[in-house]
Amino acid sequence: AELRDEILFRQPESNHLGDCPICFLPLPLNQKSPLYSCCSKWICNGCAYANQKRELEEKLQETCPFCRSPLPKTDEEAEIKYSMKRAKRNDPVAMRQIGKKHYNNGDYDTAFEHWTKAAELGDVEAHYNLSFMYQKGDGVEKDEKKGLYHLEE
Repeated sequence: AELRDEILFRQPESNHLGDCPICFLPLPLNQKSPLYSCCSKWICNGCAYANQKRELEEKLQETCPFCRSPLPKTDEEAEIKYSMKRAKRNDPVAMRQIGKKHYNNGDYDTAFEHWTKAAELGDVEAHYNLSFMYQKGDGVEKDEKKGLYHLEE
């Protein structure tokens, strides 16, 4: 238990969201930065706005600031074209986002499957979501021990 406490209370070099892959500044914890489904990257607002401004000024097609893929016109297109493709390649962020969509639509079983796979691949937010499911009993049997386990991971 002492080793676990030491790990839990160690000050991180960065937060769980990491750094913007363009400017390398830490991403804000409020999660207001956009997540691009084409490359599953969180981009800080400053870099996203700078890219958007450049595209407007030069009358260019809207693209992802990181990978330069054309942005999808609808959420459905984004999910079909990018998220499912990335999830098949074991991208934990894409799996978490697909799980979130299923959870919000009341499909707890599919959400649980996606979040479990994302958590196995090391996604911290997927662990948090699984903890929430176990604590509330949404789609799974209520289990405080499993809920606590996922909070500690």
